[in-house]
Amino acid sequence: AGHSAVMTCPHRTRAAMVTWKISPKIGGPCTLGFRADQNLVNRTNCSDSVKSEFKPEQFYALEIQQVGMADEGNYSCELVNQDGNFNQMYQLTVLVPPRLSLYCENHSNPVCEAAAGRPAAEILWVPENSSTTEIDSHDNGTVTVLSRFTAHSTDGKTVTCKVYHATLNETMSTDC
Repeated sequence: AGHSAVMTCPHRTRAAMVTWKISPKIGGPCTLGFRADQNLVNRTNCSDSVKSEFKPEQFYALEIQQVGMADEGNYSCELVNQDGNFNQMYQLTVLVPPRLSLYCENHSNPVCEAAAGRPAAEILWVPENSSTTEIDSHDNGTVTVLSRFTAHSTDGKTVTCKVYHATLNETMSTDC
């Protein structure tokens, strides 16, 4: 999320026609078409964040600037030239890195939080001990995972929280 995504068509040879079809998970379909003989671009139901470069040296690329959750879905390009029809399919999945925090609740129990990530993060503790985990799903498709280290005492030893997510692997330590 928040970055640009660039997808390209399958063939470099001069195209007579290029069509991008976008089927987002949320909202209606969008079509971008290019007809070379008339140098004509046709946009149907596409947001302004979807840009296209209908140039052979750009591989007839489609760029989504500032990717957001609404951009998730299927993207296909069909290129027609003298050699035939060529297709390329993409499935865009939006990942959101969680905001991480580690703190001492009531001055004694370590709490590790991975807030507003997508998909949900996994939290593990070192040393291994019992813990409780709460998962809160948000309306925007992100998930917050909160894990409490439940040992009665850490005896002043450092406790480490390990957060695993598709966008990061982080380790944080504290003495409560």
